[in-house]
Amino acid sequence: MYEYLTGTITKITPTYIVLEAYGVGYQLSVANPYAFSSQLNKTVQVYVHQVIREDAHTLYGFVDAAEKSVFLKLIGVTGIGPKSALAIIARGDNAGLAAAIESSNVTYLTKFPGVGKKTAMQMVLDLAGKFSLDAQEVVAQSPENTVVSEALEALTALGYKAAELKKIESKLTAENPETAEIAIKLALKMLVK
Repeated sequence: MYEYLTGTITKITPTYIVLEAYGVGYQLSVANPYAFSSQLNKTVQVYVHQVIREDAHTLYGFVDAAEKSVFLKLIGVTGIGPKSALAIIARGDNAGLAAAIESSNVTYLTKFPGVGKKTAMQMVLDLAGKFSLDAQEVVAQSPENTVVSEALEALTALGYKAAELKKIESKLTAENPETAEIAIKLALKMLVK
């Protein structure tokens, strides 16, 4: 199995990119090919996952390890295949996805392409708790304030769920705490309310 490929992006299409490495052009199906536009004809590292079926060997590409992690979790859900997982990731709302799963918000999950009520319920059943273990991935995508980020990571380690932390994140950032310790105290007060 491959972890990533390093090479030059030589082509971008609406559904895939071509990454040339050592004289071989790898076709990588990606969630948003145009996310790689600024890297056309440049050497990059793309995380990949290979799916082997009777009729096809397909490589899926990801911008980073966090996106790949979300993809792997999604394809582990009954009723979600690789193409559906890519469509969900293409929405660019991994934090909202994680929060919806942790809070069992089936209505929110049905807004993703190809996800009906039954599949949304299966996602909650199969993935509840799995995103909170990787809350650092989800949290790291949004706060620019490193103090807040450190505080949220510490609260994750204490067992708080990503959905709970997402609800207080903007309020906590607005407080502009000077240290992670102050941010944790403020966050705990917000979580208790």
